[in-house]
Amino acid sequence: MIQIVLFFFALISFTSNAIDSDDFCVANLLLSDTPSGYPCKPEKFVTANDFMYSSLAAAASTANPFKVGLTPVNVSNLSGLNGLGLSAARIDIGINGSVPMHTHPDATELLIVIEGQLTVGFITPTKLLVKTINPGDVFVFPKGLLHFQVNSGAGNAIAIAAFSSSNPSIHVSTILLFGNDLPTPTIQKTALLDAAQIIELKGMFGGTG
Repeated sequence: MIQIVLFFFALISFTSNAIDSDDFCVANLLLSDTPSGYPCKPEKFVTANDFMYSSLAAAASTANPFKVGLTPVNVSNLSGLNGLGLSAARIDIGINGSVPMHTHPDATELLIVIEGQLTVGFITPTKLLVKTINPGDVFVFPKGLLHFQVNSGAGNAIAIAAFSSSNPSIHVSTILLFGNDLPTPTIQKTALLDAAQIIELKGMFGGTG
């Protein structure tokens, strides 16, 4: 019984956030974000619109090298999420498209397939875990681990992602490597790629050097 009580209080502590004793803290987006979230908008100025986002039904453009479009729903466009440790996104992936290798250092991701077929997975220091998922299937990516989603079906794919952060960060490996001025010879030595490949990728993702 003592262990159960301790676990219960640990869970409450883990799920607590910057809202403290209030029921909500709508973000005042005119002020700066902080590690614990945006300062609260005065309650007298809060409306129902602060808790609604209405553009998730439309598909995002997939006109990019990865053929993927993302429609995020986070504190920047749904200010009522502030401090709740929760956000979402619609992911549209064209035929043969993918969400490239990336991480969310500050959020676990829960993925729900709405349409099409996806092959998804994540990498630990010792293991690769991969699964093909279909409409109605749910897959979870633990916080901070490198993961991906690939459209492995015959048509377009749609998924909804939920995150354990109201404003999750994303680090895309390809963009981090090729979207900057890291010299080509350095990438050659550290990634074992040909110079021609590196230069082509730098051109695609805005890098120089």
